[in-house]
Amino acid sequence: MSAVPPTPPASIVIPTLGRADYLEVALGSLLPQVHAAGAEVVVVNDGGDPETERIAAQAGAHVVSHPERRGVNAARNAGIRASRSELVILLDDDVEVAPRWLEAMLAGARENPDCDVLGGPIAGRLEGGPRSCGREPPPITTYDFGPRDRDVPFIFGANMALRRSAFERIGYFDEELSGRGDEEEWVRRYTAAGGRIRYLARALTIHRRAPDDARLGALTRAAYAQGREARRHDIRVGAARSIPAELRILVGCAWHTARRRCAYGIVMGAKAAGSLREALAERGA
Repeated sequence: MSAVPPTPPASIVIPTLGRADYLEVALGSLLPQVHAAGAEVVVVNDGGDPETERIAAQAGAHVVSHPERRGVNAARNAGIRASRSELVILLDDDVEVAPRWLEAMLAGARENPDCDVLGGPIAGRLEGGPRSCGREPPPITTYDFGPRDRDVPFIFGANMALRRSAFERIGYFDEELSGRGDEEEWVRRYTAAGGRIRYLARALTIHRRAPDDARLGALTRAAYAQGREARRHDIRVGAARSIPAELRILVGCAWHTARRRCAYGIVMGAKAAGSLREALAERGA
């Protein structure tokens, strides 16, 4: 009779979609901490990419494959269901965890037993890329509530820990949602039911862009798509700006680019342009 393996202290779930090179870096930063803590890793291969399958299996992760793309929330839900720990930690595939990241997550969960959702800061890093004036952060998603642990109103799914009991009460992520705010609907349900979110200042991840994706053209194209997506999200939650407000943001980005000679202004302008384009499409323009 085979022994039942012990329940790991945490299950780390990483949804990924055809980005094996990013996943390899994420796992490389994560695995020493996972082995030291006795945790498990679940990689959800959304779309069934063979190279992703190979890298995840080689790293010793449990792999869940979706032959066809189903979206990040469906991948999160599948990973949560396949995991074994009460504490489930969600990571994006394009992050690199800082030293002692997992230790900070586990300590935060122990020290806040009445809190079912926790998470840490996300810093941005472009590996190469365009010139910045130094006044703006890298034009990729970041999250920082300061150097001390505290309760916060929201958290991002790129660096989020959740107790399984929260899903039993609140339900799973909405699989119809994808893109910006895909985790927000679940977080709103959780906080509406009286749940707390705890920010853990030492549980740092680095949101990275590899050299090819850090070029100005790649960043600009991605930002334009994100702008359109962000506008659709803002409409969904009733926070959409007026068209004049969208125009003012676009003009401000152009001014920043010219005044500061800052290429980040071009990227920010592309995001503003995407949002404006979506606003005009709503009006039938």
